[in-house]
Amino acid sequence: MKKITILGATGTIGINTLDVIKRHSDEFEVVALTGHRQIDRLAALCFEWSPRYAVMADSDAAAQLEQRLKNTPVQVLSGTSSLSQVASLPEVDIVMAAIVGAAGLLPTLAAAQAGKRVLLANKEALVMSGQLFMDAVREHGAELLPIDSEHNAVFQCMPPSAAGISRILLTASGGPFRSYPIEQLHDVTPDQACAHPNWNMGRKISVDSATMMNKGLEIIEACWLFSAPPEQIDVVLHPQSVIHSMVEYVDGSVLAQLGNPDMRTPIAYGLAWPDRIDSGVPRLNLIDIARLDFEAVDFERFPCLKLASEAMLAGGTTSTILNAANEVAVEAFLQERLRFTAIPKVIETTLSQLTGRMANSLEVILEDDARARELAFEAVKTDN
Repeated sequence: MKKITILGATGTIGINTLDVIKRHSDEFEVVALTGHRQIDRLAALCFEWSPRYAVMADSDAAAQLEQRLKNTPVQVLSGTSSLSQVASLPEVDIVMAAIVGAAGLLPTLAAAQAGKRVLLANKEALVMSGQLFMDAVREHGAELLPIDSEHNAVFQCMPPSAAGISRILLTASGGPFRSYPIEQLHDVTPDQACAHPNWNMGRKISVDSATMMNKGLEIIEACWLFSAPPEQIDVVLHPQSVIHSMVEYVDGSVLAQLGNPDMRTPIAYGLAWPDRIDSGVPRLNLIDIARLDFEAVDFERFPCLKLASEAMLAGGTTSTILNAANEVAVEAFLQERLRFTAIPKVIETTLSQLTGRMANSLEVILEDDARARELAFEAVKTDN
């Protein structure tokens, strides 16, 4: 039995992970489940899965969960330190790192430092602390497997030696505003931005997809995962979301990974690697799909993509600052305190006010993350 901790069990990735595990209950045991504030959902998961530990990042939520679970053997913990604790338990083999945003950095890093198989669904761990994180993976003998559909696709198409590669092509659906009139983007609502045409995701990630910051963060993540310079990574719009990414080789070959847009495919691949197991995803019917379309990216429509690429080129904590400003701006948009088109403006303003520096320690990274959030909050107020 492989024992697993799921960081972010109440989110989309967490729920899909449990769906795959349920199909292979004789192979996996759930040791710990974590959530932020969704008490009802985590309580229901604890009653169903009987983990040894349940962790809520929010202490008040943890106290309420403990009351709900008082007649069960589940031990309820709270706070960031407890997230790191269950990510590094000696008995745990696999950690699904699916906490959205910067909040996932410390427990995901703890899993790497404990030498676990880390199924990385949290982009921010590498966006914020790329070199530190990859050094921890190497130093402690951790296995790092990407779960984002794009990076998982690249991983599947890439040989062990990574030799002879000329380009990595990340595909993007373009989100709900791929062909939306640019002049009307000013007035789009959070519900419109979260209505992704192909994928079922949380609201924050859905907004990132609508602005294509999601793809920008994926460029940064791909640079670290595959030791590739930014100029070796291209983004191509692919509305059907059937080809999840491609790898181009120097001999002219292009390998692509195809599948229905369902996160259970990369999750199952990560859980069973190097083997494969049933994910529950319906078979891909190419006859029904009939066509696959591709388009170039319009950077006027998606300025966040350009900002992310520039941040990776700048290096150091610049990508940390970018990520922090984006999280603040997206949260303000979801709370209807900021216009959709002001999201990249807040990010650009923050980047202009705080210069990145060498990301040579976790303290430096967290300091610049905190300062960037302060500046982004002020930029949100100014825009309004």
